Parts: sequence; C-alpha cells; structure tokens
Amino acid sequence: METSPALLRLLQLASPALPVGAYSYSEGLETLIVQGMTRPEDLMSWIEQELALGLVRVEVAYLHRIHAAAQVEAWPQIAADNRWLSALRDSEESRQQSWATGRALVRLIGDVHPELRPALEAVGQPCNFVVSFAVLAAHWQIPAAAAGLGYLQAWATNLITAAVKLVPLGQTQGQRMLLDLSAALQATALQCATLNPEDLALGGWGASLASMQHETLYSRLFRS
Repeated sequence: METSPALLRLLQLASPALPVGAYSYSEGLETLIVQGMTRPEDLMSWIEQELALGLVRVEVAYLHRIHAAAQVEAWPQIAADNRWLSALRDSEESRQQSWATGRALVRLIGDVHPELRPALEAVGQPCNFVVSFAVLAAHWQIPAAAAGLGYLQAWATNLITAAVKLVPLGQTQGQRMLLDLSAALQATALQCATLNPEDLALGGWGASLASMQHETLYSRLFRS
C-alpha cells in the first residue's frame, strides 16, 4: 500500500482537515482537565485505558465488520450495526458527536460519490461516524486493517490536540505523546481486526461519567 492510491485516500480520510467537525469534541477530556487531570502522564494513561477498554475499541471492531459488509453490499446488516452502535452510547453528548460527525461525512460522501447515496439511505439516519468511515474506506479500496489504524490515529490525534489547547501543553509535548502512543494504537488495531464485536465488553464508565458531567460545566471550549 506504500505507493498506492489507497494510501492517499487513507491520509485524506484520517486527516484533521476532513470537514466533519471532529476538532470541536473532547469526549469528556475537558471535564477531566477542569477537575485537575493536567499531567501529560495522566492524560496518556487515560487514552491508553480508553484504547484497552473504551468505546473506540468496539468501534474499530465494528469498522472491520462494516467494511466487509460494504464490499458485498449487505446494507441491511450495516443498518442493524448502525442502530446497535447508537445504542452503545450512554450519554447524550457522545451520541450527538457520533451522529453529527457521521452526518457531515455522509453529506461529503454524497457530494463526491453520488452513486453511494442509495446505499447510505439504506443504512439509515442518523448514521454513526464509524459507519460512514468504514463505508467510504471500503469504496476507496482502503484495506480494513489500514482503515482501522487510521481511525485510531485520527481519534488519538483529536484528543491530544484537545489536551494541547486545554491544559495547555506545548505542540512538541503533544507530538511526543502521540509518538509514545504508537505501540498502543498498533496493538489495539491488530486486536480489533480479529475480534467479534459482539464478544467485546465495555469498561469505559469513567469516560461516560466525564461526558455526562461535561453537559453541566460552567464554561466549555468543546462540545463533548
């Protein structure tokens, strides 16, 4: 994949410049920083725990499943998975984040690939972000393993960027943190590639509480 068009498409899909508004969400991290979690090592530990036990892990497992289903146009299955992914989110902000970014990506897909509009309509609305991400990755012939790793990289980049703004951390410290996460991101991507999503269990109650408490913060920079 080193010089293939799929690599360019993956870089585009996982780019912070993708116009879905991901930069406006902190996934509860803003709550934790307000409560005093400002040391880089604590932030790193939080992100690593989310990779090991949080919702993002389930999303990447579903990404593989949806990617395979999109290749055989199994849209009813993808629609069922989309509904299940909505049900997994246990806070209003978390659900709205997934739906809003998914809606933005669906709109972009419809503009650049009108032939996919009937398929996305079959998936249903609201469409979760990881679902639209997987469908577009399959259409662009990005291998599922690469798409999963790209999804995780984009997720981690967004959280660290939020931390850089909120703590604040220096840009160099943020890049160092992202480099230090490489092994955890790769390990999670490899594990999710072979997992049945229905066999996974969530342990992200801390993130859920942080997300719920974020709704009532006095002052907020982020939407979640």
